[in-house]
Amino acid sequence: MKIALDPYMFRALPIDAMVRTVAELGYDYIELSPRDDFMPFFLHPRADDGRIAELKNSLRTHGVQLSSVLPLYKWSSPDETERQAAVRYWKRMIEITADLGCPLMNSEFNGRPERAAESEAAFWRSLEELLPVFEREGIALNLEAHPDDFCEENTPAVDLVRAINKPWVNYLYCAPHSFHLSGADPTADIAAMMRYAGDKLQHVHIADSFNHKGSSGLRYILNPPGTPARIHQHLDIGQGEVDWDAFFGTLRELNFDGVATACVFAWEERAEESSAFMLDRIRKELAE
Repeated sequence: MKIALDPYMFRALPIDAMVRTVAELGYDYIELSPRDDFMPFFLHPRADDGRIAELKNSLRTHGVQLSSVLPLYKWSSPDETERQAAVRYWKRMIEITADLGCPLMNSEFNGRPERAAESEAAFWRSLEELLPVFEREGIALNLEAHPDDFCEENTPAVDLVRAINKPWVNYLYCAPHSFHLSGADPTADIAAMMRYAGDKLQHVHIADSFNHKGSSGLRYILNPPGTPARIHQHLDIGQGEVDWDAFFGTLRELNFDGVATACVFAWEERAEESSAFMLDRIRKELAE
């Protein structure tokens, strides 16, 4: 199993300082997430040969490896122009990931929930173009359901991943999304959702969140009433309401041996303390 850090809270640091910080915190792996100077959100990658070499040298110098690369592109957009642009960005980022020597990428379904059928059709069109590129470069792919994507719930997301029918395309369970992944369930049966993924569960994102459906849906009051906005957090373990006994217990039950990424975003003012705490807790639950 690989325990990685999503270094998003350190994205303002230069590349070498970011990698050094992750190493000093005790992590052996980085899940490279969007940063403006390398791989921006929803835009063409900015990394050139020099910047790729800089990252490779920093990883080598500080003894850290990439567990995975996490780009976010609008590859399921019902707008065909957006979708085609996203496919171009994906192709370049797959090329960069191969240059980095990283064997895994992970991402979200994207698309629009109010246009789910059109978004899924766009998703399949993109896969037709991209799956051969992944295969040619020998890079695996893990996918997660995300609030406000065309596929937001655990069971249909797992089914969609299985429908791709590639042994190297697997499922990512994001713990802070648990209360969205469970759909109408007011609690979220984390163990049942993870067991449903079964052998496809090869990646987890670890952070805490509050149950936005609690208190008869009044935990958060959003205006105007009926707004379709989604809400969740990425907090330190223990600061929210995710059932961590169920989460870690089910991972142990399933003999999980994939990537476990600490992905707290809420505490940039105490990013080092938060990241160190998460590593210690994850190691105690899984690595021992």
